[in-house]
Amino acid sequence: MSLLNPEYDFYHIAGSVNNLIFVNMRKPLFIGLYVLCTAFSINKEAYTLYDSKGQKSNYDQLLAEAKKADIVLFGELHDNPICHWLQKELTQDLFTDKKDKLVLGAEMFESDDQIALNEYLAGQLSEKTLKEETKMWSNYTTDYKPLVDFAKKNKLKFVAANIPRRYANMVYLRGETALDSISKDAKQWIAPFPIKYDAELKCYKSIYESAGGHGGQNLPKSQAYKDATMAHFILKNWTKGQTFVHYNGAYHSNNHQGIEWYLKQVNPSLKVLVISTMEQKDISTLEEENKGLGDFIICTPVGMTKTH
Repeated sequence: MSLLNPEYDFYHIAGSVNNLIFVNMRKPLFIGLYVLCTAFSINKEAYTLYDSKGQKSNYDQLLAEAKKADIVLFGELHDNPICHWLQKELTQDLFTDKKDKLVLGAEMFESDDQIALNEYLAGQLSEKTLKEETKMWSNYTTDYKPLVDFAKKNKLKFVAANIPRRYANMVYLRGETALDSISKDAKQWIAPFPIKYDAELKCYKSIYESAGGHGGQNLPKSQAYKDATMAHFILKNWTKGQTFVHYNGAYHSNNHQGIEWYLKQVNPSLKVLVISTMEQKDISTLEEENKGLGDFIICTPVGMTKTH
């Protein structure tokens, strides 16, 4: 049987290439070609969005919930391009609704960089000077500059929320009492201490267990000081009626712990929306262990290209 026979101008492939089923249907040839081409197509999804229970969701639902939140904790994987793209998309879409009621902030800037960051946002510093004067992350240009420049363009506040690394290291090396020795001026860059600390929270317990208990509680407590300080500066720069979007590593807000736990210690009535990110080999179903990481979970393929 010849494919050129006009009696068989439409055909369908079923099973394998070796099993051709010719259908005697008088349809235009281009339809047959379309079916032939799509029979072998593989849909490569860049991400799947899930709710906390592992049910598939979508961006419109995420945006709707974000509009109702006081605080949005956007938990990223630092080198994941889908995270950074969605961070910008969500920020832009929230700005359309919130305008000057939108506040931005990030783990990626340490609190004592706030003055230089403010000067850049006000147009008083060049980007070159900003990079020289702050402890800039290596992936700033690709991943965080778009967010900072969006704030600059639209005259939004951008909060440097993280504890200066030197003080977190002091807690890790010598315990939180080491902070008693720093100056009064230095203490303004840290959450009021000693902080409340729960060693049984999963986010800190797993750090302790992963380290085999080496260093005692100082290691997870140094992480807690980061979370407490970020929560402190979020609350310091948020007022009722605003929406604060905070960009942080997913571990700092997974399971509604970390930053959110500290936020709720101060203001239990806050509406906090947690977005988490997870990589899986198969993103068609959310694995059981990843359910509940956030109100929404961005699931991307393990093989996703990295930004750095």
